[in-house]
Amino acid sequence: MTDLLPDTTSRRTVVKAAAVSAALIPLATAPQATAAGAAPAFLHGVASGDPLPDGVLLWTRVTPTPDAVPGSGKGPDVAVRWEVAEDKGFSKVVANGTTTAKAASDHTVKADVRGLRPATPYWFRFTVDGVHSAVGRTRTTPAHDDASHAPRFGVVSCANWESGYFSAYRHLAARTDLDAVLHLGDYIYEYATGIYPEPKYVVRPHSPTHEITTLADYRIRHGAYKTDPDLQQLQAAHPVVAIWDDHEFANDAWSGGAENHTPGAEGDWAQRVAAAKQAYFEWMPVRTSTSGTTYRRLRFGKLADLHLLDLRSFRSEPSKIGNGGVDDPNRTITGRAQLDWLKAGLASSDAPWKLVGTSVMISPVAFGSLPAHLLGPLAELMGLPKEGLAINVDQWDGYTDDRRELLAHLRDRSISNTVFLTGDIHMAWATDVPVKAATYPVSASAATEFVVTSVTSDNLDEILHVAPHTLSLAAATAIRAANRHVKWVDMDSHGYGVLDVTAERTQMDYYVISDKSDRNATSEWTRSYRTLSGTQKVERVHEPVR
Repeated sequence: MTDLLPDTTSRRTVVKAAAVSAALIPLATAPQATAAGAAPAFLHGVASGDPLPDGVLLWTRVTPTPDAVPGSGKGPDVAVRWEVAEDKGFSKVVANGTTTAKAASDHTVKADVRGLRPATPYWFRFTVDGVHSAVGRTRTTPAHDDASHAPRFGVVSCANWESGYFSAYRHLAARTDLDAVLHLGDYIYEYATGIYPEPKYVVRPHSPTHEITTLADYRIRHGAYKTDPDLQQLQAAHPVVAIWDDHEFANDAWSGGAENHTPGAEGDWAQRVAAAKQAYFEWMPVRTSTSGTTYRRLRFGKLADLHLLDLRSFRSEPSKIGNGGVDDPNRTITGRAQLDWLKAGLASSDAPWKLVGTSVMISPVAFGSLPAHLLGPLAELMGLPKEGLAINVDQWDGYTDDRRELLAHLRDRSISNTVFLTGDIHMAWATDVPVKAATYPVSASAATEFVVTSVTSDNLDEILHVAPHTLSLAAATAIRAANRHVKWVDMDSHGYGVLDVTAERTQMDYYVISDKSDRNATSEWTRSYRTLSGTQKVERVHEPVR
């Protein structure tokens, strides 16, 4: 997402700046490896991810010696034992094995465990030289033909370390009713400290303090994020299903570069991407079989297929506003192979609900008349030109031929109940996805979309430095007036979503945290929207799923 980058003498000048881009399992306090010969330590928590009916991927990182910090390349290879049990006391171990934490993989380890029972909770841990990690809890997915289980997901995106604390993660970790947590991108941010947000609004500084560009840099940044206690609680409580967006690489990334990358000054783009991807697959609970991309498909029983997209690795260079390039059929956001894969998967799915995890918004957004004092900040937030032209080229609006082809596929094949789940823009939205926005609602809706706000990354009230839900209300009103398919937008809150799926409907409950600068922030439900089966439309619901 395009973020606000103030000009400084220590940073390149940019032409277009944008503004923003109780736990279930108590974690043991990690030992601090501070002296020579100290015992191996698990300083970065444990995680699980990409659950299957018969298995799940387990993850941890070992610090075998005090100098074996992330990105250092130091420290010996060590044998790591993993265990999976039916109880958190590990009296009923059902699977175990040994792997190796190597300096070559930054001492991260993964165990792809199989042979488990469907729709079953399990506990897991790692051990090195008699030292145990924290205990994590995970869950396998229902059998593919199981229609009795209604899946429920936590949904998050855009967690900038410098912008605040990850309280949203803590509140999701405390829930006992989730099958998995979907992370829709911007798990880390690449900026130097004090760039985003500007120094006086930094809650806690990044490590390393410079902009990350090398393999060591990305490893250090991932490692720093995984020391956050709220993130550790989340990943120890629920399996995580993650995709990346741009900040796992650099702002507004595309296949050949990024807004936040200067060739020469910051090295070769392909080398930077390779480093970022290597660190991502080392540090995230994502299967190595998807190395090089994060698009893949998971199934949650009979009710839901989850199609996960990679919208950075294959996209064409962003179009210049006003040159007609957004409609060029030779330009793509998905790449040909991924779009064909998605279309085939949607057409062949026998699940009542087709969920699509997309890092950027697919619904078209046009902008009507806005007050002058809101036009600039909103343009920065949405990645728009400050002249007010109504297009965000970083979203699907910048690649309309791919969107047209996908929505026509849904319409022509009579594929119903497709729900896009989206992050990126630090705002919460509930929208229909019209085939032709200009004539909607006379023309049809092909799908629906639920967009979750950011965990911490700045939104409109923070750009304006005003109280939430004051000046932004005029902008929200103007957006809804110009886009009849948009049913709701919240430009100011931080938090998370909880998506509940039944045969009859899919419902997103939106929760907000009280203050992202408060480590002990509270959480409360604010709104809910649902899509009834067969309608391809969203409607408001006045209470969350219990």
